[in-house]
Amino acid sequence: MQIGFRNKHLVHLYQKGKTRKYALPPGVIKKFFMRIQQIEAAVDIYDLWKTPSLNFERLQGFEARFSLRLDNKYRLEIEIEWEDEERTKGTVYILEISKHYGD
Repeated sequence: MQIGFRNKHLVHLYQKGKTRKYALPPGVIKKFFMRIQQIEAAVDIYDLWKTPSLNFERLQGFEARFSLRLDNKYRLEIEIEWEDEERTKGTVYILEISKHYGD
């Protein structure tokens, strides 16, 4: 799947490996890069859904926003612009790294 960024701080984190906006533990930054690679390697949405460790889930109140697990505290929020009617392929936009307290 294709990737785009809608957060300039996450672009900087992706390009430089650090950013002032996000004071994240090194393990979370490493997982951020791993998730980007997993998204790029995915052929369709099912490649992400069938990986239980990602805890891939739709965000409530949004049609095309989802979250992926980085670790127990942090989630990567994404938005998908679908390319087909079946909603299996599209462009994934990286939105935010947020804290998650539900697990």
